[in-house]
Amino acid sequence: MIGVLAPLPVLLPLLGAAAALLVGRHAKLQRALSILVLAAIVAVSVALLLIADANGAAAVAVGDWPVPVAIMLVVDRLSALMLIVASTVGLGVLVFAVGQGAADGDENTPLSIFHPTFLVLIAGVSYAFLAGDLFNLYVGFEVLLTSSYVLLTMGGSAPRIRAGITYVVVSLLSSLLFLASIGLVYAATGTVNLAQLAGRLGDLPDGTQLLLHSLLLIAFSIKAAVFPLSAWLPDSYPTAPAPVTAVFAGLLTKVGVYAIIRTQTLLFPDGALDDVLMWAALATMLIGILGAVAQSDIRRLLSFTLVSHIGYMVFGIALGSAAGLAGAIFYVVHHIAIQTTLFLVAGLIERRGGTMAVDRLGGLATASPLLAVLFFVPAMNLAGIPPFSGFIGKVGLLGAGVADGGWGAYVLVGGAVVTSLLTLVAMSRVWTRAFWRPPAQAPAADSAAAAARDAGPDDGPDEAPPGTDEPDDAVDEHAGGATSTLAARRTGRRGAWARHVAVATEAPEGGEGRPSGGAEDRAPSLQPLPGVMTAATAVMVALTVGLTVIAGPLYGMTDRAAGDLLDRTPYIEAVYGEEAGR
Repeated sequence: MIGVLAPLPVLLPLLGAAAALLVGRHAKLQRALSILVLAAIVAVSVALLLIADANGAAAVAVGDWPVPVAIMLVVDRLSALMLIVASTVGLGVLVFAVGQGAADGDENTPLSIFHPTFLVLIAGVSYAFLAGDLFNLYVGFEVLLTSSYVLLTMGGSAPRIRAGITYVVVSLLSSLLFLASIGLVYAATGTVNLAQLAGRLGDLPDGTQLLLHSLLLIAFSIKAAVFPLSAWLPDSYPTAPAPVTAVFAGLLTKVGVYAIIRTQTLLFPDGALDDVLMWAALATMLIGILGAVAQSDIRRLLSFTLVSHIGYMVFGIALGSAAGLAGAIFYVVHHIAIQTTLFLVAGLIERRGGTMAVDRLGGLATASPLLAVLFFVPAMNLAGIPPFSGFIGKVGLLGAGVADGGWGAYVLVGGAVVTSLLTLVAMSRVWTRAFWRPPAQAPAADSAAAAARDAGPDDGPDEAPPGTDEPDDAVDEHAGGATSTLAARRTGRRGAWARHVAVATEAPEGGEGRPSGGAEDRAPSLQPLPGVMTAATAVMVALTVGLTVIAGPLYGMTDRAAGDLLDRTPYIEAVYGEEAGR
């Protein structure tokens, strides 16, 4: 049974991508096909988790090769759990994207590349979770990264191209480092199979082990956005369309976290770099959340919280205990769902309010109570407010830190508490300003304050006369052949004031311009929310609440997964049986 099911999370999306390309001229058929494929992957992933939980880890050798050189797909509790979460949020994001495409009217597009590329991305993620050797883990990363390059730059706008260049360069550097690490591992041990490496790496000199361990950890930390290797993420994700940003935030960094968990427990169980990981976890939490508090753009704020909460997962990994690993795995599952949902809600906020700038939003709670609920629930969940799953995951990690008893663990516990409080501050600021501030107050007050700052008490917000490009005094001074310092300052102030007015009265993309005569006219116009996009987001919010409902069984699953990881025997025997370690 496992031999039939294990390859399907990789094969189904690849075959679905090919079929989606063939029917690219029929948008409705392409959408239905993509949704059907992802729904099938969810069903297969559930079956794999039930089998792995009942019977333990299992492995499948793809192709007619002996086990030492075969392409191994290994299913254990961790990989099966990650498959379920990845395919489920992928399905939710795809339905959201279908609703966005229908709302924006892309039925006449001659060839859509979004759906095939999205399915290839899911195939790469699934392959990385199932790969039983380092090289095929690298292949999984490259498949998902190649498709992400296309998704990130889709539309070809200048901001997306700039962000895409940063993302591509960083991804290529991390992949190059990962590939070099694989070469060194093979040179030192004669294999790249994870189960076989578990027996051979321990025979190497300590210095060689530390070098290989460090190279792999750096490569995976770049992909997981662990500080100080996380600066690329906040500049790369916010420019993409809402569905792309959501799936990137939910899944891509977690594949890097998964790789860290797998290598730390299976290949390097001695914990030589655990202290380094502890400090990296603390810095990731604090630097990330401080960046989030400083943001006024919702997507950038969420991108910084994404970086920050990666630190919680690294916290659990660094502890190296069963409780720490169980808490880290639970938090990975929680964070994939929460972060994806929040980015989908951000897409709805932008569509409803016409902007992502918190300072220009207001009155959304009155205009759209449903949108307010859709934001509030995952925002409080991310902040760790009881009884949500975020609170349960953080309590589990804090308990593991206290049980560790070391001073470094206590420092991490303190950092985790501070990070949680600052997350609440960041989310509350968006909640109070964007949803509860009167809609006319925010832009009017902001633009008036800008005018007062830039015009000065003696200058006032007077604009250039109609039909001219400059104020009268500036024109006169130019005619005299010299511009005084005072006139130059006045001209600069007036130009800055005019830019602020233009920002405050700017129409949302695709909308019509608005007059700037009154405060109520300066607020971004509110647009209706498409039903499919709203429904998909609501289902995702319900899913995040569902994690709280099933937190007991889910935590039990992560406990058993952590036990398997620390034991290592179930994974090794699934691949090699009695020949393990040879």
